[in-house]
Amino acid sequence: MGIFSKTAGYFKERLGKTRAKIATSLSSVLSLGRKIDESLLDELEETLISDDIGVETTFKLVSELRDAYRGKKIATTDDIIPFLKEHIKSYWPDRDRQLHRAESGPTVILVAGVNGTGKTTSIAKLAYILSRDGKKVLLAACDTFRAAAVEQLSIWAERIGVQIVKHQTGSDPAAVAFDACEAALARNSDILILDTAGRLHTKTDLMKQLIKIRDVVTRKIQGSPHEVLLVLDATTGQNAISQAKLFTEAINVTGIVLAKLDGTARGGIVIAIKDQLDIPVKFVGLGEKPEDIAEFDPATFVEALFD
Repeated sequence: MGIFSKTAGYFKERLGKTRAKIATSLSSVLSLGRKIDESLLDELEETLISDDIGVETTFKLVSELRDAYRGKKIATTDDIIPFLKEHIKSYWPDRDRQLHRAESGPTVILVAGVNGTGKTTSIAKLAYILSRDGKKVLLAACDTFRAAAVEQLSIWAERIGVQIVKHQTGSDPAAVAFDACEAALARNSDILILDTAGRLHTKTDLMKQLIKIRDVVTRKIQGSPHEVLLVLDATTGQNAISQAKLFTEAINVTGIVLAKLDGTARGGIVIAIKDQLDIPVKFVGLGEKPEDIAEFDPATFVEALFD
C-alpha cells in the first residue's frame, strides 16, 4: 500500500453522507417487486443526475442498462446496483494516480484553487503525510495577497513540523516562488509545495499570476513543476467542474485534489469529473485531521459509494 492509501472501511465511513443519499434515492426507485421498464429507467436517470453523477455519464449508464435488460443480461431490480458498480468502475482506465516525482533534486508541486476550497488545508495534509514518510518538505506561501493565507500556512507548517518560505503581505508571489526554489535547492529538500492565490481582482490577473509562478519555478528547477494540483471543493457540486475548466485553460493541471468529500452528500461529483474532464482525481480529503487525505482508488470509491 502507498503512503496515502486507506482501507475500504475508512472510505465507507467518511462517505457516509453521500452513501445515505444515494441509498435513499435508489431504494425508492428500485423498490421491491418493481419491473424494469421505461418508467423505472426514467426515474433512475433523474436520481443519478440529482446525485451529481453527471448528465453524460448517467445517460450512458442508463443506455447500457437498457441494452443489458433487453439482452437478458439482467432480469430484476436486484441486478441494477451490481451492474451500476461494475460499469462505473470500468470508466476509469488504469492510470497513474500517484504523485509525479523528480528524477533528481526537489519535486515541485504547484497547488491552485479558488479561495475557500480547502486548498491550504490540503497542502498541509500532503506535507504531513510526505514528511511522515521521511521526506524533507518545504512550503512556499505564494498567496501574498491575503495576510490570513500566509498566517494559516505558517500555523500549519509549525504544527506539522515542516519549513516554510514566506514574504510580507503584498509581495510579488513569483518572488516568493523564486526564493523557495533557491531554498529547496540549498537545503536539499525532497518536496517543495507552493500555495498560490485563489482570487485576484479579475480572472485574467489570477491566471497571469499562476503562469508567472509556473514559469519561475520551471526556470529555477529543471522539469518543474512536476505536479500541478487543483483543489476543488466537493460540496460545490457541478460548480467544481466550471472551476476546473477555468484553471485548465491557463495552466496544465495534472491532477485534482477533491477536498471536503466527507462533508457532502454530493460525492457523485467524482464520477462527473471523470465524465467531463480528462484530469485524474489523485487525492480526496476525508476529514479535518492532517492524516485525512487518501489516494483516489476508483474501485474502492465505487464500492463505498453504493454499498
